[in-house]
Amino acid sequence: MRRRAKLGWALGILSLAAIACVAAPIVAIETACRGPSGNDAYRPVITEAAWQRPESRTFLTYPEWHMVYAYEDFATVLETGDEHAFAFWRSVASFWTSYCVLNRQADAHGGADGPTRQMIYTIGTSFNLEMAAKAAYEETIGRLAAWLRGPVKTPQDQVAATMARDYGAFLHQTPWYRFPFSEWARRLAAAPGGGFRSWERDLALGGEWRVKQAYADLIARAVAATGPDELRIRSVVRDLAPDRLAAIPGIAVVAALPDGVIIESDRYAAFTALLRTIATAGGSTFEVAGNDDIMVSVRSAPGASLPGETTALHTFDTPADGEVRTLVLTKVSNLSPLLRGEGEGGYRVEHVFDY
Repeated sequence: MRRRAKLGWALGILSLAAIACVAAPIVAIETACRGPSGNDAYRPVITEAAWQRPESRTFLTYPEWHMVYAYEDFATVLETGDEHAFAFWRSVASFWTSYCVLNRQADAHGGADGPTRQMIYTIGTSFNLEMAAKAAYEETIGRLAAWLRGPVKTPQDQVAATMARDYGAFLHQTPWYRFPFSEWARRLAAAPGGGFRSWERDLALGGEWRVKQAYADLIARAVAATGPDELRIRSVVRDLAPDRLAAIPGIAVVAALPDGVIIESDRYAAFTALLRTIATAGGSTFEVAGNDDIMVSVRSAPGASLPGETTALHTFDTPADGEVRTLVLTKVSNLSPLLRGEGEGGYRVEHVFDY
């Protein structure tokens, strides 16, 4: 009885500790990371409610992209090293520190609704748990298996590196739950074996990917029941005639108005590429989804000056290539000059966060 009681106490303490670890960043965000509420007096050209998106979402879409960048950095590490070399804990910490800053900005631009906050806390907690589990395993058993293997990577290591690279690229345009984890688990199992590291990778990564596939299938069914996020977006462009805009692949001209041409296009990474094409052609993007403020991520060398008419919100090191990633706030009307200034300005626009 005493042993059972002690075991019960131990499990209870561990459960409370786990709950505290999960709840701590959420409590911190809700209490210490709030800003004064505000709303823009901007009068949009796009007046249809179905095509307007809350301006605060330009900040609140970043947490999902933080995970995309983490997986990309992880893939870069695997090109030359092993999993244990990745900074798992720093990636987790920067998720919450960046969200703290961006939550304050969101409050100043209309604030976030309950479902959006719940979504961010859900994906943040999932990210925490995934990174913690991978760190616990890769920095112990995984590190030992890599040491026993020696400097030459196994076929299983090569499959893992290729999968990580493809996964990072996939996430730029497609929801994670559509990634074929089970297919990669089969490729891993089919790779030539030999030695402890091959067996260990097949067991650890194959198991991880199969679990992710099962979870992805659940999420896909839930999304099918509630409806996916809108994949198209409308913008207002000036300085390019409607026929020239219509000739650009990916653009559908909706209306030509005195205030500009309303266009419709894909969102996510494709949207950033399209804005770059418009800027190169001499056009000026003036409004996106009914908004005049927008956040972009800029990559540059450490210490480089930021482009004009931008406000730096948060900066991250990107140890994979020695650059820094800076989240900056700017006017939508400054997007085209910002994109045209790449290269010569010593920076490149990585992503435009399209609400």
